[in-house]
Amino acid sequence: MNGRHPALSDRALRWAADALHPEAEVLSVQQLHGGISSLVHGIELSFGGARRHVVLRQFDNEEWVREQPDLALREAESLLRASQAEGVQTPRLVARDATGNGCGRPAVLMTMLEGSVVLEPADTGCWVDGMAEALARVHKIEAGDFRWTFAPYCDVSSLDTSSWSAIPDQWQSAADWLAQSRPSFTPRFIHRDYHPANILWDNGAVSGIVDWVNGCVGPAGIDVGHCRVNLAQLHDVETADALLSSYRRYAGASFDYDPYWDLVAMIDFAYWPPEVYAGWTALGVSGLTREMMCERLDRYLLSLLDRISLHDGGRRG
Repeated sequence: MNGRHPALSDRALRWAADALHPEAEVLSVQQLHGGISSLVHGIELSFGGARRHVVLRQFDNEEWVREQPDLALREAESLLRASQAEGVQTPRLVARDATGNGCGRPAVLMTMLEGSVVLEPADTGCWVDGMAEALARVHKIEAGDFRWTFAPYCDVSSLDTSSWSAIPDQWQSAADWLAQSRPSFTPRFIHRDYHPANILWDNGAVSGIVDWVNGCVGPAGIDVGHCRVNLAQLHDVETADALLSSYRRYAGASFDYDPYWDLVAMIDFAYWPPEVYAGWTALGVSGLTREMMCERLDRYLLSLLDRISLHDGGRRG
């Protein structure tokens, strides 16, 4: 066996192999980079003369597991629901260990998709358009009785950007606007962590969407907004706006844009002093600084405040 990583125990390897086939043998193991909240490994196995590639996610963040003990179950159920998307590849569930009794940690075993993450594309327009189309297809999945529902990560009433932002007063204005009544929305099955590092590409096209642990029922605007704020920090406001334009075209009348959800998504990034996302650097992006992240968030906020002033005449603000 080549490429073994010490974070993957013999117990975890045996559990993964047995889940695929009792006679499966492990050929190689490779730690996969890009995520920062769990251990993810690609495993190559052999049985019956065939080779299979799977991905094992182990939830090793003890605080996260204490707060959300159903993480493995949630991702497993999200994978099953996501598999209903037409025209979009998602990992297929192989096995789950909700408690860690078999693997040693709560874990999900899934198929490996072809492709790689692209963060600095040669053709930004096609890149953004592909992400938007794939997301619109996900949002066509029936929400049904999926048990997990959307909730904001941060309490906007305690937002304080004075330690890092050049425009803290504008951030306060945004927080005050959000504190008013929440708009209604059509419940959708959403990814909840949709951003470029969770999208795979092959031959210039989206080949898959990964990392479904946060799947839930909520507003489509949260997925759009989460991706947009990532694009604003990774690239610029113009790229974030291009994603919105493309998504609106693919979603059509099923999507009623409201800047409220953009702001909710952005607060997750502004609640604490911004940093360069470790997943980007792990995937080879260089040249970004904390100062750039702060400046780009400020710039993006100003663009959203402009949208608020135009949206239905600022009907809530």
